[in-house]
Amino acid sequence: MSTTMIFVGLILSTILATASNSWLLAWLCLELNTLSILPFISKTKHPRAIEAATKYFLTQATASCLLLLAGTSNAWLTGTWDMTQMSNKLTSTTMLIALTMKMGTVPTHFWLPEVLQGSTLLTALLISTWQKIAPMSLLFIMSNNIQPTFTLTLGLLSTAFGGWGGMNQTQLRKMMAYSSIANMGWTVITLTHEPKASMINIFTYITLTTPTFLLMALTSTKTLQNMTTMWSTSPLATTTMALLLLSTAGLPPLTGFLPKLIIMNELVTQNLTPLATMTMMTSLLSLSFYLRTTYLTTLLNPPSSTTSATKWRQKMTKNKTMILLPTATASTFMMPALIP
Repeated sequence: MSTTMIFVGLILSTILATASNSWLLAWLCLELNTLSILPFISKTKHPRAIEAATKYFLTQATASCLLLLAGTSNAWLTGTWDMTQMSNKLTSTTMLIALTMKMGTVPTHFWLPEVLQGSTLLTALLISTWQKIAPMSLLFIMSNNIQPTFTLTLGLLSTAFGGWGGMNQTQLRKMMAYSSIANMGWTVITLTHEPKASMINIFTYITLTTPTFLLMALTSTKTLQNMTTMWSTSPLATTTMALLLLSTAGLPPLTGFLPKLIIMNELVTQNLTPLATMTMMTSLLSLSFYLRTTYLTTLLNPPSSTTSATKWRQKMTKNKTMILLPTATASTFMMPALIP
């Protein structure tokens, strides 16, 4: 019963935050959202989980303080809490930093890999997907008042740091965290020029990440070493995981290529071709560790020694399969249906 109430609070706080038009109400909903996710992070009663919950709370509390400071300053300058009245550069920049800290972009990204590593796979799924909806919706509302140079810089740095950080990881949750940082960079980089492209990118990322984490949870896969024996749990899951990773990397004709194509087109349209080129170059860093993981999943035979523990065909429950199948299908072959 308590878990259900907390989950309902998590959903309602996100919905109210996205539907609000006042910074005070948005701040209140984001605080409720933070308090709702903390029991899920610390549920395992492990020191690493408690550490992750503490880091998450401190980071989100700092971001909430900045958000309240920016909202109060803006209300003092303009006489209203309305989100669309963010004409002051200082308050809009402070608000941007607060919201990007909640999403986990450079330079306030250091908490995300540690928090995901200390959480369970399903909790990491919530942090990587659902928890980004409310801050991104608020950024979408104030996108007309954000400084373009600032968002372009944050986006380019996030794609670069996300690619570099993920290359040296052996833990899949940390790798997915750096993947999230890189994808948030793609989202932020075109926020002021074409906010709709940013929304397409974030929801495509959520569609890709959901089946990836569900497959990891169903097959008890947490490290790159586990990926080499994933075929013993389910050959179909192995193939689906490979397609999901390639789609997240942005290879055509998979779904993940579509938002990157739209964003690149928008940057070139705005005469930002050098920035578009640098962003594509940084995406090659992410592509390298996605390809490495795909290689370990599908093309590498595990050692057959008697000392290596090998999983074998765990039972897939009907409820989990019903969630996994539509999201995995949409994550891999949606692109032809989305191109106008």
